[in-house]
Amino acid sequence: MIEKHPNRKKDKYNPYTLTITEGHYYLSFKDGRGKQQNIEIDEMLYQTFDRFELEDISHLNRVSRHIEHSELTEETLNDRAFYKAERIEDIVSESIEYEQLHRAVSELPEVQRRRLKLYFFGELTYEQIAKLEGCKYQAVQCSIKAALKTIKKFMK
Repeated sequence: MIEKHPNRKKDKYNPYTLTITEGHYYLSFKDGRGKQQNIEIDEMLYQTFDRFELEDISHLNRVSRHIEHSELTEETLNDRAFYKAERIEDIVSESIEYEQLHRAVSELPEVQRRRLKLYFFGELTYEQIAKLEGCKYQAVQCSIKAALKTIKKFMK
């Protein structure tokens, strides 16, 4: 007759299994090569391993009942402390504003849209844009100011 402890949950790091067969005590484990080993042990050693197994189970139960199960690292705790979670209302509002902004930019005349993108996203100066397009500095400046004025009206 083989007696195991099938109802016991085991820690994933527990490498051995205890069994009793016809009054003999056995310890089973996989060796370094992955080969299953079964060795006979005396009753006192069996009881010691059994007690360790019960202590592990008790510890696992304590952990699962009382400890938060999340990825709490120094980085995530730091993020929680310095960056407040955004409210869903703010996220939706911001999304609507971005959508309106994209629509406003897309409705600008081609020249204004191109110059606006070069200025804000290409990080070029008025002089660099004027040189690139073969026009005067003032033309670029007026074009970008007009584009911003149109966008402000559209956003209101």
